[in-house]
Amino acid sequence: MAPSGASPEVVVRPADTTALQELVREYPCVWPRGGGTKTGLRPPEGAVVVELSGLRGVVEYDPGEFTFTALAGTPVREVERMLAEHGQYLPFEPPLAAAGATLGGTLASGLSGPGRYRYGGVRDFVLGVRFVDAEGHVVRSGGKVVKNAAGFDLAKLFVGSLGQLGVVVEVSFKVFPAPQARATLRVEHRRFEEAWEVLRALYASSFDLEALDLVPPGTLWVRVAGRGQSLGARLERLRAFLQGRGEVVEDDAALWEQAREFRWVPAGWALVKVPLTPRRVLALEQELAPTDSLRRYSAGGNVGWVAWPGSPAALSEVLQRLELRGLQVLGGGGPAYLGLPGPEAFAARVKRALDPVGRFGTAS
Repeated sequence: MAPSGASPEVVVRPADTTALQELVREYPCVWPRGGGTKTGLRPPEGAVVVELSGLRGVVEYDPGEFTFTALAGTPVREVERMLAEHGQYLPFEPPLAAAGATLGGTLASGLSGPGRYRYGGVRDFVLGVRFVDAEGHVVRSGGKVVKNAAGFDLAKLFVGSLGQLGVVVEVSFKVFPAPQARATLRVEHRRFEEAWEVLRALYASSFDLEALDLVPPGTLWVRVAGRGQSLGARLERLRAFLQGRGEVVEDDAALWEQAREFRWVPAGWALVKVPLTPRRVLALEQELAPTDSLRRYSAGGNVGWVAWPGSPAALSEVLQRLELRGLQVLGGGGPAYLGLPGPEAFAARVKRALDPVGRFGTAS
């Protein structure tokens, strides 16, 4: 439902790329939407919403080359099931897959799950994109194989672009073999500062960890993956490093699925992604601990997820004081960008170069 006084959304659903080109040429401002799972990202005032559910399906998949190409409206879950049949997966664990996230929406939002700690984020797995530009032309950047030609990688610019550079219609990804087994340690600390120090020690260590999350007030979640017969010994070495602390978690798949799907966020709350470094986690937590917010520091402290009740205006003030920027992923009202203003100067220059007429608007 549109807010009081606002015009209702106009939504169009092109059946193919040609219809999409015509829509882009017809309307002065369009806003692409995939599965609609990132409710904190709303179209600019007056923009026509282009829903990409009609652009769906896998175009090409070569298990031997560990690559696939699919249309932007393809649900992530469909792709994950296809990959699983061949023992492969997307290691960055795209968030909100169970909720209906699409490949195009994952690319445009730039969101990655817990596996980002070991393998990198969505940006590290994108090989190429095909998109409709501001004049309605179809443009291809990158390729469909891992060994692409050298040159400026325009496709990477679409990661986290929020649909403001063009409408992605097709994307190519590389994939990895799925690990044989996984195991997770839960390490409890009485104080957040103690858990934070251990996180920093693990981050700087030589342990081959797949995921490393910190949940206040003092819980560390540490995941390892690989050959099943080696996990026991690896966990023992890890527990020795932790001075005998850490409990092996049963059914850890459900635990990480809950994190990936943000099921820990209460209904109706905003969810804000805050890029961090492990050194800056403590400062942010000290500011937020007295509030009613919930926090999860993922990817070894490189990403903060902050759940906030109601409008996150006060959170925006905190981020600004700490010279941090946040992206509102799930809606609580207010703008998409919190804290420091966005986009950055470089992103603004790219926007002017690829969309000089402002056809794709700016995230509200």
